[in-house]
Amino acid sequence: MHITGIYAALATLLVLILAARVSLGRHGARIGLGDGGDHELTKRIRAHANALENLPLALLLLLLLDLDRIQPLWLHVFGCLLIVGRILHAIGLSRSAGTSFGRFTGTALTWGVMLAMALLLLWQWLVWTASAA
Repeated sequence: MHITGIYAALATLLVLILAARVSLGRHGARIGLGDGGDHELTKRIRAHANALENLPLALLLLLLLDLDRIQPLWLHVFGCLLIVGRILHAIGLSRSAGTSFGRFTGTALTWGVMLAMALLLLWQWLVWTASAA
């Protein structure tokens, strides 16, 4: 079992919770498609969509590091920060369409983790390339 599986499962649960919030909002407001001008529903839709926009690439990076057999502690650090970042972002966006602690911190954590994982993968490639030469 790869460590990434834990974080993919947690991310899936988060996405399902956010999707259920959209469905319940649509049902309550009797809106079949889109947001119907309902600002609360708009925030729910964006919280769900934003998770779907960021999680796949982040989880792919985590999986590639997992397959490269990076130390498990780093995988857990990256995975935990990613999930915490996505939860904070979802809470922040669900509460306010404007700037909020949750949105800012969640975005910073998510992008920071993604940047760190991407740079680590590039570093590993450079080291591998240099040792193969």
